[in-house]
Amino acid sequence: MFNDILVGGRDMPIWLSLLIAFVLAPVLALLALRLLHTLLDRILANGQARVLRRVIADGRIAVQISVALIAVEVALPTVDLPTAAEQAASRAAALGLVAAIGWAMTRKVAAIFDAYMEGDLGEDADWLQRRRRTQLIVFRRLAVSAGVLLTAGVVLTAIPAVRAVGLSLFASAGVAGIVAGLAARPAVSNLIAGIQIALTQPIRLGDAVVVEGEWGHVAEITSTYVTIATWDQRSLVVPIAYFTERPIRNWTKTSAQLLDTAFVYVDYTVPVDALRAEARRILEASPLWDKRVFAVQVTDLTERSVEIRVLMSAANSGAMFDLRCLMREQLIAFLAEHYPKALPQARLSVTEVRAA
Repeated sequence: MFNDILVGGRDMPIWLSLLIAFVLAPVLALLALRLLHTLLDRILANGQARVLRRVIADGRIAVQISVALIAVEVALPTVDLPTAAEQAASRAAALGLVAAIGWAMTRKVAAIFDAYMEGDLGEDADWLQRRRRTQLIVFRRLAVSAGVLLTAGVVLTAIPAVRAVGLSLFASAGVAGIVAGLAARPAVSNLIAGIQIALTQPIRLGDAVVVEGEWGHVAEITSTYVTIATWDQRSLVVPIAYFTERPIRNWTKTSAQLLDTAFVYVDYTVPVDALRAEARRILEASPLWDKRVFAVQVTDLTERSVEIRVLMSAANSGAMFDLRCLMREQLIAFLAEHYPKALPQARLSVTEVRAA
């Protein structure tokens, strides 16, 4: 029946053919799409095919616009419009369709990455999880950027006026190309750096790093910059190319587990064995210690004090910071209570001189 309507559309009143082309056809197409989505949702309602469910759910508006524009393109020949008006409407619908399909495809591709990235990445996540998350984020952004650029390029080149302007800009003796190349250099550099980071993994989400003298965690990796969350809740934003061009200190490159030290400065009279026993007691009583490494050593001597280093381990950087602070606090309290004379002090010798 609908085919008969389309074939006989030229003999219909103009208002009826417009109603069919721009209202009835899109509505029928959207209803069919809705039925298809409902059927797929019921089929996948058992919790399986998580990635497929995410792909179907994301970008539905873009898919609906695409289907509606396809219906308009199919029904447009039934409208008895002047040739110029019909061509303009057809071109507008075609351009909108290209943009909508590009939008839908970009959302679907992004949904695939998002499905694999579902779930929070905790601080104690192992390095394989953080490596995988970093790669997915970088490649997702690259895929989305490529989809946007490709769609925009197709749409713009389909517009004669814009295409003519673009060709005229590059008609000079290579000057425009040189200028464009120079202008695009930072963007290209960041793009290449993003690919390098995704493949070689010098940093990952959650890594504890030292950048420009600032210690913090990698909180965000985008296609152009990396955000470092410092210990005092500041955000250090660094160009992504920085991490492929300069040396950085990554404390958790191969594992989230850390070794670190707490230094204590005491007098020469300190009983080192008693201090070592107290340090072990502090660690064994704390859930922050992962029981891998412990050592107490005299690492330096000055004219007034002894430097004692307490080496310890923890499961992640946050636990390590708290454990170091705990060790300092309790060792100071221990010395003040049991060996107050072992705290750093300055000795002054007075010699009495009598007149002859």
